[in-house]
Amino acid sequence: MADQLICNYIARIRTDFGSKFGVPRQSGVVPELTARIVFEPAYRNPDALRGLEDFSHLWLVWHFSEVRQEGWSPTVRPPRLGGNTRMGVFATRSPYRPNPIGLSSVKMEAIDLHTPDGPVITVSGADLMDGTPILDIKPYLAYTDSHPEATGGFVTGLSDRSLTVDCAPGLLAGVPEDTGRSLLAVLAHDPRPTYQQDSDRVYGMDFAEYNVRFTVKNGILTVISLEKRPL
Repeated sequence: MADQLICNYIARIRTDFGSKFGVPRQSGVVPELTARIVFEPAYRNPDALRGLEDFSHLWLVWHFSEVRQEGWSPTVRPPRLGGNTRMGVFATRSPYRPNPIGLSSVKMEAIDLHTPDGPVITVSGADLMDGTPILDIKPYLAYTDSHPEATGGFVTGLSDRSLTVDCAPGLLAGVPEDTGRSLLAVLAHDPRPTYQQDSDRVYGMDFAEYNVRFTVKNGILTVISLEKRPL
């Protein structure tokens, strides 16, 4: 029998992304995004965070909990390559891997040790869906974790697409300022899957309490509607 490791969820992250569509492709790509890490009851001990306030960035180790797969494949089709080229799974950050574990580097904005939900960590730049389970939190150490000379393999030169966002001011009326700013930043980084380039298609995305519909043509993303989702 193969060795097995049993992991406990220590927390869940609360973000504005109710579905996978629109989630940034990597952590730190959209620094305007903020999220809250809420610990599970068994881990709501302030002592576990002692000293963490002295660090500026964190590593989040988390579970691709929404991935449904049977077995695994040694190769995957990275979206950054258009979804047509196969690469070795260990040369990618695909969620479809032997152990569906994700790793994200985020900036720590605040720690509140005394909330109704116990200690809560606020971070920015997260690339996780709302409710994603966290397996572990570790401090980011610049002297060993940062490698400016690192090479980027097949993603070198494949910079994130940047769009001009055309959103009528009236559509943002009533939207909280922070939410509106974060939404526009997400849209500017092109939330569409890499392989979708249909200029006639109307895309829909849930963000915070809102449903956003938009089109993209000639590098311009035009917001068609921004409406509160029914409760």
